[in-house]
Amino acid sequence: MSTHLRPAASTIPERNQHLRRYLMCRPEFFTVSYKINPWMEPSVPTDTALAVRQWQTLYDTYLALGHEVELIDPIDGLPDMVYTANGGFVIDGVAYGAKFRYREREPEGPEFMRWFADNGFEVREPLAVNEGEGDFLLVGDAILAGRGFRSSDDSHREAAAVFDREVVSLTLVNPNYYHLDTALSVLDPVEGLSNGGPQHANIAYLAEAFDAKSLATLEDRFPDAIVVSSEDGAVFGLNSASDGKNVIISPRAKGFERQLRERGYTPVSVDLSELLLGGGGIKCCTLELRK
Repeated sequence: MSTHLRPAASTIPERNQHLRRYLMCRPEFFTVSYKINPWMEPSVPTDTALAVRQWQTLYDTYLALGHEVELIDPIDGLPDMVYTANGGFVIDGVAYGAKFRYREREPEGPEFMRWFADNGFEVREPLAVNEGEGDFLLVGDAILAGRGFRSSDDSHREAAAVFDREVVSLTLVNPNYYHLDTALSVLDPVEGLSNGGPQHANIAYLAEAFDAKSLATLEDRFPDAIVVSSEDGAVFGLNSASDGKNVIISPRAKGFERQLRERGYTPVSVDLSELLLGGGGIKCCTLELRK
């Protein structure tokens, strides 16, 4: 029988906060009127007022931690605009736009592109189907890119050309985790990493969401990663936002919370249970604007 030992206090690293700039959208028109992922059930009533209150707590939490939050106006008839992470991918002031796979979300793409252009970003029009930061996560110099359900392989090549960075493709195989940001969380910003070989950045991931080849890639590149339990993955524990010190997570991800504390992070619980009815959580509601 093995016993889990808590690391000695002296071995827990000190984490440093990096202030962020985010884009969010108030869920004034949130509802579930169609089904494009396993979490959505139009027959289950949604409480828009509760969704707004929970979203407001997330917004207020970011401000309290010192982050800057920009807002894009919600549009009646586009209930999923609250999941701003899907609206694009931004690095160094360049915004690579989204091209949604499902027709229900297609109109969101131009709205986000318009916001980027109006707010001083260099906009790159997408040719390939992709769902923004839902499937593109920046880790140091490299971009981890999800495929299998939403974003296409062509979008991985397109992102590599737009940003002139290495793109590491990861295949998702569990339909419950249809975007990369539902199954993998970047915990630390790491700059200046060279291509290939182990990267000593901190990430966390859910092993059952990926195929064998992708798991081997993650294990090789991130040998110190946190591997979360099925239970924590199922409550969207990995759909989290980190500033390098504070990690905003679901209050139901108790195991992940302990794992984070053992690594020196400060978990901050925010309940977005109503927005989970649409298949989104904390990270889904949070698009990072990197200037």
